[in-house]
Amino acid sequence: AILEAGKHLWCEKPMAPGFTEAEAMAEAAGKSGKVAALGYNYIQNPAIRHIGALLEEKIIGEVNHLRIEMDEDFMADPEAAFFWKHEAASGYGALDDFAVHPLSLIKVLFGRVGRVMCDMAKPYADRKVASGGRRAVETYDIASVLMHLENGIAGTLLVNRSAWGRKGRIAIQIFGSKGSILYDQERFNEFQLYLTADRPTEQGYRTILVAPHHKPYDAFVPAPGHGLGFNDLKIIECRELLLRLAGKPARIIDFDEGLEIERTVHAMARSFQEQRWVDVR
Repeated sequence: AILEAGKHLWCEKPMAPGFTEAEAMAEAAGKSGKVAALGYNYIQNPAIRHIGALLEEKIIGEVNHLRIEMDEDFMADPEAAFFWKHEAASGYGALDDFAVHPLSLIKVLFGRVGRVMCDMAKPYADRKVASGGRRAVETYDIASVLMHLENGIAGTLLVNRSAWGRKGRIAIQIFGSKGSILYDQERFNEFQLYLTADRPTEQGYRTILVAPHHKPYDAFVPAPGHGLGFNDLKIIECRELLLRLAGKPARIIDFDEGLEIERTVHAMARSFQEQRWVDVR
């Protein structure tokens, strides 16, 4: 309705609980000619941007394996009450609530996912309700996915909304023919780099602190090591949206790219339902 009214649109992820609705949103965006963007702010992190630049430079050679995880503990308490994210109408659970964020990072760093094999689990079968008694949980707080990316990289994706002790973790391990890169969002302003080009006597992971030369960190802080935060990423995302509105190149996930993420999520769910490998298409 917003797009049909001739307005630009910036909305949250995931696009919709159902793929048909997401398709309708993308179709409406295409017909409108307006900018339609999704709130995938983790791709804006200067650390993630620089990791992408290093991958393009092939500093760790040809990437052959990717592991990516997202964990939080806001559903870890078995005595927490039932709420709307436990309803099937909200989606599959951690798969579309959480996995879309790692998939946005995969999108900007590596490209498309080709094939998936997914398993999902419910750590707690039911939850208490305010009126008394308990109600069956209809969504899955845990998902584990095997992946093959279209560029040949093998990967795993693990997500958990009931992981005690994890507050905002997106952990990435990237393994290549000449080294590896590690990143953990709970250590938001740093990443680790291992290079086989180093002398054997000094080989090991080095910690790279985000600094003004990792753009656009310099727009916020003039000194290295002081650190950005989650809200700063939303500011960067807003600036990218304004760039797109001005007709300039911008780092955003638009509705077409968002639909590809949704397609991947629904392929994962279909894989779980059918207990087999599924092509993303």
